[in-house]
Amino acid sequence: MLRGAHRRVGRGTLRCSFTLVELLVVVSVIALLVSLLLPSLRRAREQAKEVVCGARLRQWGLAFACYANENNAYYPHCDGLDREDPPDPDNPDIPPKNAHSWTLANWHGWVDMLPPMIDRQAWRHFKKREHPTERTFYQCPSGVLPPGRKGYKQLVKFGYFSYAMNSCLELDESAWRPPGGTDYPMPSFLDMARIVGPQRVVLLFDQLLDPTKGYGGWELDPGTGKHCGSYPTSFSARHRRSGSRLGGNLLFCDGHVDWQRTVWKEQWGEWDIGGQQGPPRDDPNWYPYPAPKGASTK
Repeated sequence: MLRGAHRRVGRGTLRCSFTLVELLVVVSVIALLVSLLLPSLRRAREQAKEVVCGARLRQWGLAFACYANENNAYYPHCDGLDREDPPDPDNPDIPPKNAHSWTLANWHGWVDMLPPMIDRQAWRHFKKREHPTERTFYQCPSGVLPPGRKGYKQLVKFGYFSYAMNSCLELDESAWRPPGGTDYPMPSFLDMARIVGPQRVVLLFDQLLDPTKGYGGWELDPGTGKHCGSYPTSFSARHRRSGSRLGGNLLFCDGHVDWQRTVWKEQWGEWDIGGQQGPPRDDPNWYPYPAPKGASTK
């Protein structure tokens, strides 16, 4: 009689088999190896998305440079038609008659003006519920809408934005008056040739899609993801670095991309949401021009 893992089959034939204990040991070893490898694979996948996100932001930076080169060094507007009623689908490039200057400015938003510079489709040319997702150049690859969020049905219907342009760059009466004054009604457009310290001024950034993390985690920010222009209150921390540390990508006015854990500054403290969402007027990372002498920095 054969013992162990051998038994007789037919005439003089031996076939190998395993005991239940041996099978359990093998399964346990495989499970252990998988558990050790999964975190590494997950981190690699997250790092790959961060790299893709940075590459897409650099593409946007090139589009900004191309647009400025053809428009006397001016950038397009920070906000788009996401703040207005959707355009006529049959004539998406034609503004309504007698439109307010604010509406006309939004018709020149970066999500509509820049993509054609690099052979992409303008945002307003997409139909409802067919706007670009995180699989496209228009979005961060990690910018997936959280499931079950109230109000996000509208965002999916009209599109959502996981990238936002720094709204402090727009020169309009709702933000601040540029040095030397200007003619109104506003808004006007940012002259990149006059930016002070373009290597430190934020142009585009990862925008969070979870409103509970707005205002540096202090307050709810229900508008995040809804508009293509925003403030530091909407900065997203979605790209993992060194263990559990999360941060986001930012494109600066000189064209370089950087990862930062947060844009929230300790001196800002708990955000006062009763007034302007923008940071203090003298913050050099968000405003392109120095504050005029004697101007309030609040």
